[in-house]
Amino acid sequence: MRSGRADGRTGGRALRLLVMLLSASPAVRLSAQVDSLRAAALRIAQTRPDSARAMIRRLLASLSPQDSLYPGVLFTAGRIAADASQSATHLRRVIVEYGRSVWADSALVLLTQLHFAQGDPAAAAQAAERLRLDYPDSPLKSRAEFWGARAYFELKDNDRGCALIREALDGAGDDVEFKNQVSFYAARCTAGATAAPAIPGADSQPKPTATGYSVQVLAVKSAAQVDEMLTRLKVMGFDARVVRDSGLFKVRVGPYSTRQEAQQAQRRLKTRLGGQPFVVEQL
Repeated sequence: MRSGRADGRTGGRALRLLVMLLSASPAVRLSAQVDSLRAAALRIAQTRPDSARAMIRRLLASLSPQDSLYPGVLFTAGRIAADASQSATHLRRVIVEYGRSVWADSALVLLTQLHFAQGDPAAAAQAAERLRLDYPDSPLKSRAEFWGARAYFELKDNDRGCALIREALDGAGDDVEFKNQVSFYAARCTAGATAAPAIPGADSQPKPTATGYSVQVLAVKSAAQVDEMLTRLKVMGFDARVVRDSGLFKVRVGPYSTRQEAQQAQRRLKTRLGGQPFVVEQL
């Protein structure tokens, strides 16, 4: 109950700030105020997404599309959209209409992840390549390369996938968690890494071993539920994907190179999402 009251107070303060902003003259419409509202909307979206979306809709309505603050609010609308289609629409607007804004490369990375999660690796690869071409100096370039590489692997284009994953690893910097994720996929590109041939007539064959770990948070038949969960995870900063298995859509977070890392993510997910997330091995 205490957490609910705290969320209510946070939402109340944010809504009061929004009312002040909407009633103020354009001269008072400061960047700091808009940034505060955007941050508040992202926080509120974790527990009350409808309220957060209403805040952002009002904020968009209060701004002119020519306002320099508009693309940032539009990007936030894409992050907390109710479904993947709405999210993609907002993100494409940022990319196409505000391609010179500071939000364009972020929108392209998010769109790459969204396409990949929706099972469209071709579109994901195209979005990643566009970022590499249009924003070669972007600090998010390695993120786009990582998701682009995963898309190419899905498309069975290992040559292109390996080229991108190596570039992503080179640009990972000091982000240990991201570097671990990239290294997991880079391992498949090691020269000479081939499977041992089967021995005809052998009494036993080597059993496959785990090559990584993920955390499963949802298994449902409804694509709508999947879209909602992907949006929530995206807002929380988790990398998620959808696996189709036994007639179910399974939403998993990861991968992680060690079980310990996956268990740490499992605990964070349980705290923030509830339910019973569990660690699964990837073969």
